[in-house]
Amino acid sequence: MENAHLRLGLLEYVRITEKASTRIRLRVDRYIGEDRQAHLLSVFGNDSDVGAITAAVHEKATFNLAFPDGTTKDVSLGEHASCYKGTVTLPDRKHPVRHLLAVSQELHTNGSAGRTILLRYRREEAWAALVSFLGLPADPAWADHILQIVEERRKIEELDGIGCQPVLISATTEEMLEWIGDGLRSQALNFPSSNNPIRWSRHPVRLLLQRSFPHGHPCPKIVTSLS
Repeated sequence: MENAHLRLGLLEYVRITEKASTRIRLRVDRYIGEDRQAHLLSVFGNDSDVGAITAAVHEKATFNLAFPDGTTKDVSLGEHASCYKGTVTLPDRKHPVRHLLAVSQELHTNGSAGRTILLRYRREEAWAALVSFLGLPADPAWADHILQIVEERRKIEELDGIGCQPVLISATTEEMLEWIGDGLRSQALNFPSSNNPIRWSRHPVRLLLQRSFPHGHPCPKIVTSLS
């Protein structure tokens, strides 16, 4: 965990009323965003600060986010965001650290409307996610052929990220089915040789993050769907 602070972002929330002003700053270990739209926000701090940020998320508040490279951006999770809170106990601290994971409505329904957000882009992992989210009848061996088409058509867009390298794949179920059909007709793709259940490789969230970020730690359930 040496120099971990250099890989973290900083979230600032300012609220001014007639009677008082509030300023809260929390460290960010994971973030996925698209311009001003935040899709995933993972922060940690004390109980009162995390509680205030949770309330602000539900109020559709705007936050100032500083990235590890020093750039800043105003972001919001928008309407119907979901919040998940947890506690992290550290051996050298008397009080536990509170953790908040906030997720946008779009990310909560990841894959809908032909938009799939991933923690990172690896063909095998991306294909498994697309097949699952879009409900495709597909085989793991088809990953390279179909995703080469996706890449050639520039359907992959890099998103803002902290602690991950997120991408957005813009492809609908209908488009994918068309490409699969073309591949089968041209025999670039083949049906499985035996009529048995198809077995997909498993990619635990912890392992995915460790591959890209050796000092990283996993986010909860919602990130599993991203990978």
